[in-house]
Amino acid sequence: MNQRIQEIYRPVELRRRDFDEVERTLSFDELKGQAERCMNCGIPFCHGTGCPLGNVIPEINAAAGAGNWEKAWDILSSTSSFPEFTSRICPALCEGSCTDGINSEPVMIRQLEKAVTETAFRSGFVKPLIPAKRTGRRVAVIGAGPAGLAVAAALNLAGHEVTVFEKNASPGGLLRYGIPDFKLAKKIIDRRINLMREAGIRFELNTEVGRDVSGDYLARRNDAVVLAIGTPMARDLKIPGREAAGIHFALEFLQGQNRVIGRECADLPVCATGKRVVVIGGGDTGSDCVGTSIRQGAESILQIEIMPKPPVNRSPSTPWPQWPYMLRTSSSHKEGGERRWNLASKRFLSDDEGHVTGIEAVTVEWELSPLGKPLRFHEVAGSEEIIPADLVLLAMGFIGVPADGVAAELGLKVDERGRVQAAPERGIFCAGDCASGASLVVRAIAAGRSVAQEAERYLSGGAL
Repeated sequence: MNQRIQEIYRPVELRRRDFDEVERTLSFDELKGQAERCMNCGIPFCHGTGCPLGNVIPEINAAAGAGNWEKAWDILSSTSSFPEFTSRICPALCEGSCTDGINSEPVMIRQLEKAVTETAFRSGFVKPLIPAKRTGRRVAVIGAGPAGLAVAAALNLAGHEVTVFEKNASPGGLLRYGIPDFKLAKKIIDRRINLMREAGIRFELNTEVGRDVSGDYLARRNDAVVLAIGTPMARDLKIPGREAAGIHFALEFLQGQNRVIGRECADLPVCATGKRVVVIGGGDTGSDCVGTSIRQGAESILQIEIMPKPPVNRSPSTPWPQWPYMLRTSSSHKEGGERRWNLASKRFLSDDEGHVTGIEAVTVEWELSPLGKPLRFHEVAGSEEIIPADLVLLAMGFIGVPADGVAAELGLKVDERGRVQAAPERGIFCAGDCASGASLVVRAIAAGRSVAQEAERYLSGGAL
């Protein structure tokens, strides 16, 4: 029986020197071997439980394994708006539900999806989705991230005139400005945007709603408005010394590098070259900061997390087919740096010029709480330490949408968790993270497709 391929990346000594995509191209024999591991289960949990998009994974795998790439693409593209994005940056929730993963290791579903997608583009199977006729209805989509793009594609295909408003110079949202090029090359985004333009979708770039155009104006000039602005507010760490120079949100750091590569600016606003970098936050954004710091030539890199170190294997608390709670080591972690867990930051230290020099941290221990209550931790006496740092990057997630700004422009309420409440009775809808809270790109795309259906019922006069 074929085994799961363990090494899917370019050699470390090569990839850490550039911003090219880290994954190597798998051969057809390698892909065929992985496709043959798929058991075509009677109840495919990868399809029904794992994938938010509902991709029909066993059938895609079978077609890919047989070399029938056009059939595989037809099946995949029937449920997925942008498989070229998810096949690069999705954590592969489907693989967490793969039956092979019970006693062995899951099928490499994400890599098969990527092979299907890239073969489809090379072979000319991917065409602009041009509607058969136009309805005369106009839709404004605010935000060109994955949710907004998914909404725009679906409503345009339904025949509506769709305009996407984006405050940045190029579409893509965090796909372009948050995710490093070594995970998602921006030419992949450009390729899709060109297809969307050919299909008739308009993009108004460098246009911020609330500054360059009012939300009220868009609501009056369009038959429907969809808000898809993500969660722009990053979680802060308001401890003593936070005002010191050299402490930045992760997105400031990542955006700067992406803008330089995209030639939107010449110099890095935040640079790790020659610095002792500490990344606070153990998630994917923190990992991206690690990989970017390595490529910029940091002197040292430490990623710290207040939560405990996850187990190496699936935790019993998340049995199959749930998404497993377990230690995840990214391509960036394999390139260098150090990780530590159970560390709480107490205060930032700085020099006479006001620049950060370190973090006072303490080890914490977690304890179980009564059912329904949040976990609690306590500090370990005598465990205080000073962690040297010249650059601190805060990568602790996002907390939602501010109550003012775009939401207020459209007359929408924002709940206590920073989620915008739609007003479908007025033809105003919300899609993706701004409606649900920060989550994954694949869930944003799925939400965009779902909200597009809701908006289409409204536009066609059907019941909401």
